[in-house]
Amino acid sequence: MNICAVILAGGTGSRLWPLSRASHPKQFLSLLGDNTMLQATVKRLDGLNIQSSVTICNEEHRFFVAEQLREINKLGTIILEPVGKNTAPAIALAALSLHDDPLMLVLAADHVIQNESGFTKAVSDAIPLAESGKLVTFGVVPKEPHTGYGYIKRGRKKGVGFVVDKFVEKPSFDLAKEYLTSGEYYWNSGMFLFKASRYLAELKKFRPDIFDICKASVESLASDLDFLRIHKEKFSECPSESIDYAVMEKTADAVVVPMDARWSDIGSWSSLWEVSKKDDNGNVSDGDVLMHETNNSFVKSDDKVVTTIGVDDLVVISTKDAVLVAHKNSAQNTKIITQMLRDKNRTEWDLNREVYRPWGKYDSIVKHGGYQVKKLTVKPGAKLSVQMHHHRSEHWVVVAGQARVHYGEESFEIGVNESTYHGKEVVHALENPGDVPLELIEVQVGDYLGEDDIVRFEDKYGRL
Repeated sequence: MNICAVILAGGTGSRLWPLSRASHPKQFLSLLGDNTMLQATVKRLDGLNIQSSVTICNEEHRFFVAEQLREINKLGTIILEPVGKNTAPAIALAALSLHDDPLMLVLAADHVIQNESGFTKAVSDAIPLAESGKLVTFGVVPKEPHTGYGYIKRGRKKGVGFVVDKFVEKPSFDLAKEYLTSGEYYWNSGMFLFKASRYLAELKKFRPDIFDICKASVESLASDLDFLRIHKEKFSECPSESIDYAVMEKTADAVVVPMDARWSDIGSWSSLWEVSKKDDNGNVSDGDVLMHETNNSFVKSDDKVVTTIGVDDLVVISTKDAVLVAHKNSAQNTKIITQMLRDKNRTEWDLNREVYRPWGKYDSIVKHGGYQVKKLTVKPGAKLSVQMHHHRSEHWVVVAGQARVHYGEESFEIGVNESTYHGKEVVHALENPGDVPLELIEVQVGDYLGEDDIVRFEDKYGRL
């Protein structure tokens, strides 16, 4: 039995704004426990006999994936999507890249499963069905009439599962209550198990356009550091379609296997509140938070004291650059706010004040007029690209660790409380030769301070 785990790590997680942003979405955050959601998804597989893994992500997030998988010693194949095209093409890319026709266990990187033994049992029980050629989807046993999930209605018995009678879109509350009472419906989890060849055969049968483009896109797979790149221009022509619409709703071989594993897709702050540990008043708090006469609320602070008095059922999220206050029943509408920010050309929909890079991170402390102040944290052994700027000069002051600075052919080291300066159009680079993080204050001065004023000549991380 050869099983390959296929982890879908795309998506922006906009309903968990302002913590989750397009450049650093929820699957790469630690929302429950010490592991990120991606790491928790991969570690959940330890109870199964998994021989290999393929993680699919977009170009921008590739270093999050590689670093987080390396941290837990689970680095496998990473396929980069040049543009997101939904789940049907993403799974096809993984299937086309595999050999020996394994079973593919398809999982989203941003789900929470609190009963891992229930997850392991459902997957193990479904293996014979998948080996026989069935396309298995896992239906979560519903505990309430939830209106935020799609549903699957079961048909006749088939092994440990049931033939899929139909897929149902997110229902009204009254309809969800009928589904729960009937006992014939499951929440659609978006998890699957099937042979790679069976998925490709059904995709080719029902959506030959998607199959042909994906096949052409992987014919020239190129290795780049830890990643596999597909043909950008060809894949950009692919229709965007979910696996449900493209295959599962059309195939005659869809089978649903029940899973009772305390599952949630953490689609909003209210759903995160539901699965989090609460105090005696039903509150979830994280960070420097003080509450008085507050009930059934979710309050999180990243960097400052947040206080609440005399409120119920609120979500309050404070980050370094944004604050969200919402009624818990309306918290799923944060996607509307991110679209408003995007329409107004504001960066908060995309970037946190603290921005992660493969070499470390930077925090934009102050930006005003013709200057900007950042705090840079450079990981041990990491190096920023060899670069120059047309519009700004930079002052560096080391506050922790040791820095090695390169100006053209010249290199030298500076330590704590030492500084250096370079003007416009000076070719420069910065690296951390030490064993501890390098921290420095960068003061930029110029008539344009955008991140696109970078001309790279050399980069160890393969960035253009």
